[in-house]
Amino acid sequence: MQPSGSVVPAVPSSGSLVLAVPPSSPVVLAVDSTPPWLESVLTSEGALVVFFCLCVLEGAMLLRFMPSELVVPVALALIGSSPSEVLAIVALAVVGTTIGQTALFLVVRHAGREYVLRKRWVPISESRLDRFDGWFERWGVFAIPASNTLLFVRGVLTVPAGLSRIDWRTFVTLSALGSLSFQSILATLYLLGGHLLA
Repeated sequence: MQPSGSVVPAVPSSGSLVLAVPPSSPVVLAVDSTPPWLESVLTSEGALVVFFCLCVLEGAMLLRFMPSELVVPVALALIGSSPSEVLAIVALAVVGTTIGQTALFLVVRHAGREYVLRKRWVPISESRLDRFDGWFERWGVFAIPASNTLLFVRGVLTVPAGLSRIDWRTFVTLSALGSLSFQSILATLYLLGGHLLA
């Protein structure tokens, strides 16, 4: 149940998801071509389970059908945005994305650089990896939570981190901190009616 004055979803017949606030405010988020099955499962009884799985995929850089910055706002729109629902969604997002990033971190650590560059499911080229290696060398472990908080480069420092000598438990902690920051910012922007562009 949506609280009074909150952002509410409208799902046109075209299959796109539009999130709107009360009439006096502008439309805040439009997600073109949101898969109908996603809208369906995120309004079902198993919505939180599906959402958690989406977050694991996002953390492992395997989410291909929607940008990472829209996962939490769409969940808040379709599942709910009461205080308890917001806390549950943000918590699940942090745990799910951290699990996904840790899995990618361990794969990279055991398989090595050449394996990562050969596999198409890891969306990173050699030139980008070289650039992110430079970031990691310059800023050290602090680059992990910082990159996890930023759009467009979120999660990509997982690969150079996996190739480094950083302890996996340290990586998990820093990854979770960055994800907590990222997901909290998205939830806050959604609840305040800020503009989120796909």
